[in-house]
Amino acid sequence: MESGKYFRQILFAPIGREGQEKLRAAKVVILGCGALGTAQANLLARAGIGSLRVIDRDYVEESNLQRQILFDESDAAQRFPKAAAAERKLRQINSDVSVEGLVEDAQPHNIEEMVAGFDLILDGTDNFETRFLLNDVAVKLGIPWIYGAVVAAYGVTMTVLPGRAACLSCVMPRAPEGIHETCDTAGVIGPAVNWVIAVQMAEAFKILSGRANDLRQQLISYDVWANRLQQIATPRDPECRACARREFTYLEGKSPAQLSLCGRDAVQIRQRELSQVDLDALKQRLAQFGPVRGNSFLVQCMLEPYEITVFGNGRTIVKGTQDPALARSLYARYVGS
Repeated sequence: MESGKYFRQILFAPIGREGQEKLRAAKVVILGCGALGTAQANLLARAGIGSLRVIDRDYVEESNLQRQILFDESDAAQRFPKAAAAERKLRQINSDVSVEGLVEDAQPHNIEEMVAGFDLILDGTDNFETRFLLNDVAVKLGIPWIYGAVVAAYGVTMTVLPGRAACLSCVMPRAPEGIHETCDTAGVIGPAVNWVIAVQMAEAFKILSGRANDLRQQLISYDVWANRLQQIATPRDPECRACARREFTYLEGKSPAQLSLCGRDAVQIRQRELSQVDLDALKQRLAQFGPVRGNSFLVQCMLEPYEITVFGNGRTIVKGTQDPALARSLYARYVGS
């Protein structure tokens, strides 16, 4: 009997040998490397995807380990960037796969370059601003993408085929307003994450193996604790801003957000012109204010009750506040204006 890494996957008739060859030739980009992104990357690497790019702006913390399956305690202790940690682990999982981890923040000026040339985009993000940006670039470039979100015990996902099916803006013309639950306010459990991943990955395999006719044309949600499953039809909106009128508001940088709140009592600060930082010199300078640690990607200084993390390109996360003005003040005082 034939054996090999992908034998049992090939035995599954809808994929077969032909589908496996298509998987091997496929290129997938994952935006966000948290609970969803790590599981997506893990399954794709084990499935023998040809090329995999993982993009994330953040670093590993101990609280991530409960659900973000590519990381371990040593990654959290080193505050290792998630994308770099994921690349290291994925290379160990399957050497057949070309893996690239980008420690970057997706923004209107760089997202097209990040995703161009890929066959599929997977959503592992944690905010609607980035998802609408992702939707804009996917529709503009004609790249399929799979939306996914999870909080508490609830998960939701939807597959977008530009030009053939509804996009995110058809279903949600604008980002939800008001205060919403996040994993930091309502928590999150692994089974909800795994449910979203199961649906997203099944849809991904259909697209990448040439079985797009089997795709689900619905937005589907499930509360795994309350046992509530909901499936909503998603017809295309003939007046949709993005896929009908091709007005890419988020991609053109016309969305209202300026500073990005990282969703965990933190504010991200990006200077208009990012420039390379001498991390060793910054580490020495910050040491006079509080305990400092770092690696080749970032420097982190504890300034109780705040924590400032500066990445090599100057992007900074100020933890301990959700006040942009205070974050800017701390940045100017300790890092520079």
